[in-house]
Parts: sequence; C-alpha cells; structure tokens
Amino acid sequence: MSSVNVVRLAPHHREAWERLYAGYAAFYKVTQTPEMRGRVWGWIMDPAHEVKALVAENESRAVLGLAHYRPFARPLSASVGGFLDDLFVDPAARGQRVADALIDAVAEEGRQRGWTVIRWITADDNYRGRGVYDRLATRTMWITYDRKLG
Repeated sequence: MSSVNVVRLAPHHREAWERLYAGYAAFYKVTQTPEMRGRVWGWIMDPAHEVKALVAENESRAVLGLAHYRPFARPLSASVGGFLDDLFVDPAARGQRVADALIDAVAEEGRQRGWTVIRWITADDNYRGRGVYDRLATRTMWITYDRKLG
C-alpha cells in the first residue's frame, strides 16, 4: 500500500483534477462539459467562494483522488456542518484507503472550523463506496429529494 498525502487543490493540479472530475461525472452518468468543470475550478480557486477542494497524492505526487466540500448552516441545532459534495478516487488507486484519507482530511478541516458534522450522500447502488462510508460514518435515516427548478 502506498503512502497517501492530502493537500489543498492548487493550480498545478488542474489537469489531474479535470481527469478525475470527469471520471466522477461518468461514474454517476452525469453530463459534464469542460465549461462546467471550468466553472467549478473557478469556484475552488476563488478564496471568497464557499466550495473548497482537497486532493490525495501518492509519494510521487500523482493525484489519486479528490474531495469537494463546503459549510452548511444547521438551523435546528444552531450550528454549522460541512457537506462533502464530491468524492472520487481513481479506479487504479482504489483499495489503498485514499477515500479514508480524503474524508479524514475534510473532517479535520471541519474540526478546525468548529463544524459539528460532515455529511454526504451517495447512490444506493454505490456498494463499494458505501462499504467505505459504513466504516467511517453513521448511515442516517434521512431520504433526500430533488425538485427541479427550470
């Protein structure tokens, strides 16, 4: 098993990030254009934008995975949590605990910011991912809904 180091996404990661993010969209069968990736990249690179990103690198600094996250208000508990929007590991790097390292790094970022929880969703049929998530977090009883607005 190789060593994994999690770092903030930086401009020199762009090509690897684009490859992984396109792979993430393909995994979930979501149409994603280069323009869409460019917009998300711009959000992440903008210090004032709420979306932040981390990448996992191996000892050769090859990028193995990505995580996008942001704060969210929790009015019922009068607190702030962190939402893990996107998590993707290069298929060639799976089984090396890359997802664990990324989730742990987001959790540490949350602790530093005073967040009370890290929350994420996944597809019901993402069995491999769910195996990881079941080890690292508690599955909730909540069901999500989307209402299209256009």
